[in-house]
Amino acid sequence: MPDMMRLPQSLLLLFLAATPAQASPPLWQTSAGQTVLQPLDYLGPGGKKGAVASESKVCSQIGIDLLARGGNAVDAWVGTQLCVGVIGMHHSGVGGGGFSLIRDRDGSYTVVDYRESAPAAAFEDMYRDNFEGSVFGGLAVAVPGELRGLEYAHRRFGSLPWKSVVMPAAEVAREGFPVTEDLVRYMELGIQMAGWNFLVEDPSWAQDFAPQGTLMKLGDVMTRKRYAETLERVAKRGIDEFYTGALADAMITTLQAYNGTMTLDDLAGYQVIVREVISTSYNGFRLYSSGAPSSGAVCLSTLKTMEGYSASNANLTLHRFDEAMRFAYGAHQALGDPAYVDEIGTLEAAMLDADAAAKIRRRILDNSTQPVSHYDPKHVYTAASHGTSHVVTADACGMAVSSTTTINTLFGSLLMIPETGVIMNNEMNDFSIPGRRNEFGYEPAPANYIRAGKRPLSSITPVIVELSDDPSSESGSTSSGAGKIFAVVGAAGGSRIISSTMQVLYQILQNNASMTSAIAEPRFHDQLMPNQVLFEYTFDNSTVASMADKGHDVAWMPVWMSAVQGIRVESDGTFEARARLTSHFTTSSRPPRDSGLAKSTSIPPRWCRDPGENGNGEFLGYVGDIPCYSCNLRDSGLSDPNSNSPLWNADKKVYREATTRDEDKAFPSE
Repeated sequence: MPDMMRLPQSLLLLFLAATPAQASPPLWQTSAGQTVLQPLDYLGPGGKKGAVASESKVCSQIGIDLLARGGNAVDAWVGTQLCVGVIGMHHSGVGGGGFSLIRDRDGSYTVVDYRESAPAAAFEDMYRDNFEGSVFGGLAVAVPGELRGLEYAHRRFGSLPWKSVVMPAAEVAREGFPVTEDLVRYMELGIQMAGWNFLVEDPSWAQDFAPQGTLMKLGDVMTRKRYAETLERVAKRGIDEFYTGALADAMITTLQAYNGTMTLDDLAGYQVIVREVISTSYNGFRLYSSGAPSSGAVCLSTLKTMEGYSASNANLTLHRFDEAMRFAYGAHQALGDPAYVDEIGTLEAAMLDADAAAKIRRRILDNSTQPVSHYDPKHVYTAASHGTSHVVTADACGMAVSSTTTINTLFGSLLMIPETGVIMNNEMNDFSIPGRRNEFGYEPAPANYIRAGKRPLSSITPVIVELSDDPSSESGSTSSGAGKIFAVVGAAGGSRIISSTMQVLYQILQNNASMTSAIAEPRFHDQLMPNQVLFEYTFDNSTVASMADKGHDVAWMPVWMSAVQGIRVESDGTFEARARLTSHFTTSSRPPRDSGLAKSTSIPPRWCRDPGENGNGEFLGYVGDIPCYSCNLRDSGLSDPNSNSPLWNADKKVYREATTRDEDKAFPSE
């Protein structure tokens, strides 16, 4: 396959159509790291007029400028989101889709579902003997919804003209933006995952990524002139240009040339769905989120379980939190598109019910974890989620937006439309595939099987929190809030979106943490399958050891595997907008302190080369998406190689990360 993957796009899909399913997940399925650099901004003295948080300072500034020109939170979100699709094209853009939770100034809530949908020709078994077809090429592409979603929200809630909110992103694409460390890493990883240098060797990609014949480097100015023209046409003529006009013709021609089945009718017929808002109470707060096929219920149900516990020591609280998370992820397997799966609303209501949360607490043992079957008796799994981008905005009038978009894996389907510069999603891979068990032998979840027009299950979890006037009110579905905005939160990072969002919420709601400190706290992740809990490197070793003592299979993960954006509104109306500011060259985001959930200490990454004569921590390069350092072993907390440490690979002379999928990690050649 590596030789085949070096073929031009014009021949690639001919080989992929005959490729059998692989026994183990490829690299793209195990590498969903997220990094956020300079993501936040404010408006007005003391930050009282509005706030924007995204993955790009350039894009956040567009949102702030739109607020300053009289726009509201929806205007700021649309402008920021379109810019993110320009700069963060590896995981976002108009070739994808997403979900948005919008709070209007009157306190009413709306969930806008513009998730990609399966084309009319899609069917349940279409990838049974062609798994790679769900990842690369035209057959992997679901009908994109981002522009429909943004236009719907703007038409209903926005205040500035459509052209005014779209054109700033077009200008960024035309004038250019600097290539960041983040983009360099994703370009390298994208090439590695594809198996060939498509960014340089494919003419469509090379126009943007290698205009001089070599891949763009850190600090170079990248332009996306075709994408700029696409956005400009949409700004001036409306989104029908994209769904029924010349832009649609170009898209369908390319997709069908690469084995795709999407038609012009699929594009023209795509519609936004306005879904029910779900909500629950938590210790005097009211939490609102989006239901299936997104994953708000998984996040809120975990917090509902934790609400019933009294204060305890950090290690016990962490264990209980993990157990509650495992129950919630177990229920996640039964969720899907409500139009195709019966009783989704009933299931979500049960997940948020106080009595159900009490039953879960009774099933949690304080001294040990339990087998997977205890949390998920059906023994099924859902497809893993991948790269995403999150934006949060708020204004002084009470309007707020929490929104996540995606094109799924890095650079989506690896198809760029030559005429428009649009990168197409591979969202069909988010469906479960019949007959394809995961690496632990579990069957795929029938609730997420492919159907024509269906939308795949997503980990996207937008949340808005209010100070509740009636904290005792029942959980369930409601479209109207009565309190004051307290926080707007969401995350990027595939399946880690849910766990990251709930932990930040726990910190600000339970511990009254600032948004800054809540997002900086070390995080853990346990999605039940694989049966393992992952800890960021900044977790205290003794805390992790306490989890291992309770029977948890523990391992480590880098701090950039998820990225949370959040806004907190103080009692005086001041906005605090924050996102984790991680860098490839740091291992700790802040000084250690006791968080009440976990303690933070500065622990270097578990990927280290033999220090030899250079033991000063010099950065050497990347191993997959994980940085490799030359570490001073005495300072790293790792044992000497002569002690037979299970993390020491004597042949490679490296320390390696503790993981159940070591075979998916590639070491550099000596």
